[in-house]
Amino acid sequence: MHLSFRSLFFLCATSGAMAGGFVPLAQVHAQDRRTVVEPAMPENVCASVLPSGDTAKGAWKEETKLLQAAIDQCPSGGAVRLVKGAHGGRFVSGPLNMKSGVTLWVDRGVTLAAVSDPRAYDKGAGTCGTIAKKGGGCAAFITFEGTKGGGIVGDGVVDGQGGATMASQQPGHSETWWQLARRAQKDGGQQNNPRLIQAEQARELTFYRITLRNSPNFHVVLNAVEGATFWNIKIDTPADARNTDGIDPGASQDITIARSFIRTGDDNIAIKAGKGATHHISIVDDHFYWGHGLSIGSEVNAGVSDILVRNATLDGTTSGLRIKSDVSRGGLVTRVRYEDVCLRNNKNPLDFDTRYDKTAHGTKFPVFDSISLRNVTGGDGSLILRGYDQAHSLKVNFDGVRFSDAAKWHLENTELSIGPSGVSPGPAGLAVKPARGAAPDCAGRWVAFPATGG
Repeated sequence: MHLSFRSLFFLCATSGAMAGGFVPLAQVHAQDRRTVVEPAMPENVCASVLPSGDTAKGAWKEETKLLQAAIDQCPSGGAVRLVKGAHGGRFVSGPLNMKSGVTLWVDRGVTLAAVSDPRAYDKGAGTCGTIAKKGGGCAAFITFEGTKGGGIVGDGVVDGQGGATMASQQPGHSETWWQLARRAQKDGGQQNNPRLIQAEQARELTFYRITLRNSPNFHVVLNAVEGATFWNIKIDTPADARNTDGIDPGASQDITIARSFIRTGDDNIAIKAGKGATHHISIVDDHFYWGHGLSIGSEVNAGVSDILVRNATLDGTTSGLRIKSDVSRGGLVTRVRYEDVCLRNNKNPLDFDTRYDKTAHGTKFPVFDSISLRNVTGGDGSLILRGYDQAHSLKVNFDGVRFSDAAKWHLENTELSIGPSGVSPGPAGLAVKPARGAAPDCAGRWVAFPATGG
């Protein structure tokens, strides 16, 4: 590690005032401002719906009409319950639009599958299911727009069928949603694949016990959402399924993701702020498996603040704890707190990088300030702390942080302060207080991905 004009390091071994105006840990406030408790299953079922069992071509259109009518006719506070019938427990549907106060309840043993016909999702330009200059040509499978209350619950499965062959208007041409995404990556252009769930300007949503899997694109996207609870949900998609983020809160506030299990082909979680500020997010008691990590960014130009990650495991994610941005979409990321986190089998257990796209141009400088890690334990891999420059340095506090001696530090333009419980190993060539006290019991916290109920 070399100190140069472009590299800036500050270390202090006190929990009091930190170098460069760093906010002491005791003064950092983060998390959902609501009082969040485990949700309950709905008491009022307005309709119980049986699958038709009709496998004829185009039968999904009638099933879609049946489901949408049940949602539309359900009063606020009620639930539409999908149940098994004589034909089994599989529904196949096109896009569904949720109503304020209405909950979709998917029973154990029931799968609500998204039809793999791009024409069902097309917004009118004929681009859904194609590679084009622009993306966004598909509606989501399930949409909450301007709604208040309601959500999706149950021990069943919502399946996006991203690995199913799409219906095609081109004779002899067959391709899955995920193959389309990979072809777009290889050949250039934008894939037009539907998201599984999209919430726009909605309030007080609840997702409880449900399994979401195999989305053609992102699984859950929140845009301008105020209040959402994810509790004991499972998101399950292959590691090589491109652009299948788990949960992406953007321009949103007061979001809790608790006691959930996520493995995907992209970011397990990605907190974004491209169209508005995102703040007061709690991520507690969660388990993450394959995927690109627990991320903030890359769009943070409107600002991200007051984020709490507590009691999480990241087992096999490519990056672990990750904050990413660049000068084309940077902004202030501040008051982010990681506590009691266990990591293993990560290429980059810590990846705080203000130069995410090395070729980016612009003047939206990323500033990562008041980032704190307390009782964080991991193995080897790269520990990346990269501020943009001396005027936009990364300010981070470590307190009781432990990694393998084989872990490699990559620090640049970083003001690193050390709390009373220390850090091990320290960056080469810099004298720091080693971690002390009993290490967290990570061995007892690793759990297998749970069985799903579909």
